[in-house]
Amino acid sequence: MKEVFKNYSGIIFLLFGIIIGSIIGITTPGIVDYIKPLGDIFLNLLFVSVVPLVFFAVSNSIASLEQQSKFGKIIAVMSFTFLFFILTAAVFTIIAVYLFPMAPISGSSQIISEEAHNETWGNRIVSFFTVGEFTELFSRKNMLALLIFAFLTGFAARKTGEVGQPFRLFLASGYEVMKELLLLVMKLAPIGLGAYFAYQVATVGPQLFGFYGRPLGIYYVVGTIYFFVFFSLYTFMANGRKGVKSFWTNAPYPTLTALSTCSSFATMPANLQAASKIGIPSSIANLVIPIGTTLHKNGSSISSIIKIYVAFLIIGKDFFEPSNLILALGITVFVSIVEGGIPNGGYIGELLMISVYKLPHEAIPAVMIIGTLVDPLATVLNAVGNVVAAMFVNRFVKVDN
Repeated sequence: MKEVFKNYSGIIFLLFGIIIGSIIGITTPGIVDYIKPLGDIFLNLLFVSVVPLVFFAVSNSIASLEQQSKFGKIIAVMSFTFLFFILTAAVFTIIAVYLFPMAPISGSSQIISEEAHNETWGNRIVSFFTVGEFTELFSRKNMLALLIFAFLTGFAARKTGEVGQPFRLFLASGYEVMKELLLLVMKLAPIGLGAYFAYQVATVGPQLFGFYGRPLGIYYVVGTIYFFVFFSLYTFMANGRKGVKSFWTNAPYPTLTALSTCSSFATMPANLQAASKIGIPSSIANLVIPIGTTLHKNGSSISSIIKIYVAFLIIGKDFFEPSNLILALGITVFVSIVEGGIPNGGYIGELLMISVYKLPHEAIPAVMIIGTLVDPLATVLNAVGNVVAAMFVNRFVKVDN
């Protein structure tokens, strides 16, 4: 029991803060304007800590990962597999929210104090991928440009060889420092989000709970279907009926580990053990599963689409407009890559989403709450999906153990 509480303490305290905030919003709505600044302070701290963390995390992972990866064909097939699984999960979720739409929340204009800016497609391309000045990279308004710059910096650091070793150490050290800073900031999440939730409850009222309930219901239905149906389909493609049987025989251990720890990294040993029992060569499993723990997130893909959809409902805009859907898929791929190696990395996705779609930052608490509540199932999909990916890679790359 103590171990379960330890692993889920973050979620428990966050939910406790949300509940307290809800009670305050219902019973004493007159004071919410006074406590809302606590939420603003939390969001501002989150912004200033997460932006440099994104740079260090992405550039460091590229600089170190590329040095360690010697198996060109495995890397190529693995990259295709990760991308295929992530996009399949995203498209399946888009279809689900299209077939089972949710009505926009009435009174949402009271939550949002800014309007999204309308831009031409050409201007979006330029502003999303580049900035005019180096200092503009480290603004939360230019997260996508920062991600691209971080990737290029990581590749450049790798190519410099021994000369670039001090800089690679700087990237690794910077990542560790900024990671700890984010962990410190997130200790304020129960207070910050509780304050925001009190404001939303007092402003919008009981409709808010139904609004959160619908996307959560869709996530758990879509995620459960994806877990049983799509994982079975992938393993059948990998090794026919034998692959399906072997996977589901060995899947319970990593699945229960993911549920009890709520951590993809903590599930890695169970995944490696399951991969060995399934018969995946160690040269594939020992590469695909560790890298997949950071870069391959099926559950986060589903979560990303739903959170973007919810943000569009809040501001009353059309999520299914083609350019918005294309951007949603791009954001989902980036989020799935970035968040794996970062504590509370899902929140990076919210900041990237706000930046790309030019949404008001008041939309962040709503999608953060959804991301928190879907975390157990998301962890299962993220973690166990790496065993499926290893089986898939083994189908196309034959190596000896």
